Amino acid sequence: MNGTNEYTVYLALGSNLGDKQKNIEEALDKIEERIGSITSLSAFYLTSPVGFQSESIFVNCVCEVITHLNIYELFAITQGIEKEIGRSHKSKNGQYADRIIDIDLILAGNLVIDTPELTVPHPRFHTRSFVLDPLYEIAPDLIHPLLEKPIRQLRDELHREQSGD
Repeated sequence: MNGTNEYTVYLALGSNLGDKQKNIEEALDKIEERIGSITSLSAFYLTSPVGFQSESIFVNCVCEVITHLNIYELFAITQGIEKEIGRSHKSKNGQYADRIIDIDLILAGNLVIDTPELTVPHPRFHTRSFVLDPLYEIAPDLIHPLLEKPIRQLRDELHREQSGD
């Protein structure tokens, strides 16, 4: 995926430090400037931290972006935006912490990548309601390229699992 071929990517954004909504809005502005046109944006969701203890609630959303950038270039740009907004380090070895901004590449067309530096689709997004709920809002019929299920079904399965049904 390079050259002038446009494709759709889905990015999940989260913040639980500082002015959370402003952090996300700043990231969205930079995404639109550097990556491509945001064609759909979910509502902002308030969610509890997952995988670590914190008093700080997250603001999360998902956006759909049309881009022609090479996927590795796109990923590097999202990491650069995180640093600019003030994120000092990414989670290591599954150790999560509060963050000013987090931008995760969730899906990129039907692309499947599994390299040390990049995994697409995001390997855990289908287990996280803070990603699935906003993604469902903007793209319920989108198909997960590996699980071959629509977002609607993945979300329903996760909600059933979480409620113990």
